[in-house]
Amino acid sequence: MNTEYDISMKISPIGVVHSSLIQADGAPIQPVFAKNSEGLVEIYEPYRQGLKDLEGFERIWLLCWFHKARATSLIVKPYLDNTPRGLFATRAPARPNPIGLSSVRLLSIEAGSIRVAELDILDGTPLLDIKPYVSKFDCYQVKRNGWIDSVPDKQGIADERFYNHDRTGD
Repeated sequence: MNTEYDISMKISPIGVVHSSLIQADGAPIQPVFAKNSEGLVEIYEPYRQGLKDLEGFERIWLLCWFHKARATSLIVKPYLDNTPRGLFATRAPARPNPIGLSSVRLLSIEAGSIRVAELDILDGTPLLDIKPYVSKFDCYQVKRNGWIDSVPDKQGIADERFYNHDRTGD
């Protein structure tokens, strides 16, 4: 095997997401479609000190491990379309490393837990990291959005196509 690609990594969760979203089928596929969804992000004790100064931000990025996503396929039919697309041109959760990225609205921080709104993450999802959303850095005006520009506006609700069963070993 080429040692250039033979890198071992260890990732440990810093917390867990608690939400009313129990299964992918019917869940919002992005925070913009999760206007009425709130939840709690529990931060494990060793990491709680890192929450200092976070409350001043309106939005935060949550990086999660999609522990219920099925095995990867490099060609997928994304939620907003039925045309087969390259995985890396989609936000499908079934990925080689099932890492999710979600920009949620921060409501409050109390006793090591973060109350959030516009939450599109399933209950029990392991949390890998938190970063502040900074409009100065994170908001770009773009003219091209790939294949999504040609898809009619749809309600962004998930179905079972990427969550048929738990990932082996998760």
